[in-house]
Amino acid sequence: MNKITINNRIISSQHSPYIIAEVSGNHNGDLNKALKLLEVAKQAGADAVKIQTYTADTMTIDHDSDDFLIKGGLWDGQKLYDLYQWAHTPWEWHQALFARAQELELTIFSSPFDESAVDFLESLNAPAYKIASFELTDIPLIEKVAQTGKPIIMSTGLANQEEIREAIDTATKNGCKELALLHCISAYPAPLEQANVSTLVKLRDDFNTLVGLSDHTLGVTASVTAVALGACIIEKHFTFDRNEPGPDSAFSLEPHELKQLCEETKAAWSALGTPSYELKQAEQENLKFRRSIYAVKDIKKGEKITVDNIKRIRPGYGLTPKHYKSLIESYNAKEDINRGTPLSWSNITEE
Repeated sequence: MNKITINNRIISSQHSPYIIAEVSGNHNGDLNKALKLLEVAKQAGADAVKIQTYTADTMTIDHDSDDFLIKGGLWDGQKLYDLYQWAHTPWEWHQALFARAQELELTIFSSPFDESAVDFLESLNAPAYKIASFELTDIPLIEKVAQTGKPIIMSTGLANQEEIREAIDTATKNGCKELALLHCISAYPAPLEQANVSTLVKLRDDFNTLVGLSDHTLGVTASVTAVALGACIIEKHFTFDRNEPGPDSAFSLEPHELKQLCEETKAAWSALGTPSYELKQAEQENLKFRRSIYAVKDIKKGEKITVDNIKRIRPGYGLTPKHYKSLIESYNAKEDINRGTPLSWSNITEE
């Protein structure tokens, strides 16, 4: 699969990277803030925004045992249920978010976390689906999503090669014809030195599919690097202010950084170009600064070409330096050649 299309936007190596701005829980329970985040994404130049469709009850159960307690990391000490209750995007907001995105001419889609979420998103005519890293092994969910026939973007954080293959096979067997894989390190934030961005090249080669990066590192370095390695999709969390007490604020981009991400990834893609040895337009004027063979003394008609009267110098209007040795003592001036004249086959002759 060398391309996918979402809302008429072709995503492939032949097009600039598709930037997905992830809202996640950064609305902090405020619909107006969620709507404003869509405007931020549009102004920054993102191609799409992504939300998440779940409730605490579709994610887990409200239980106090150790199994349901988060230990370490950004959400240390919280119960799973409480985290998801805090971070979820209420389903009653979805219609307003989809409508506002349409007004902004901004694509919006979501990560569903159970089958009921897929049915709900289908009622909103979601144009694509994202499978989150932690759900990559939820084969029944992937079956359900694939049966919609919409493009699927899968994050591969935590997954081994066998699990990725099983997820792909499940999707394709259930009707998915457009699929992309995102390399992802499922840590929040992910240390830049562990980003291992080169893995996306292996993903592309091993699974013959479109690839990108779901980036949880701080800043934009990993994303720009990913584009240089062939990433066609970049997904990144964003927020108004990292100092806000949101569930994902600490590893999200602020508005000016999201704009920087959009600009720098597109610039990196533009710089890649097409493999070629052809002279580029920007180089044309500088051909004259190559060395060539010039007369450095006046040479009379019939006089021999010698090491004393010619030299390989700039500019490049004369014969190329590769002819230098063959001219010495073997060619004569066909006419008077003044100092500073480029040698050419028209003003010299072989003895």
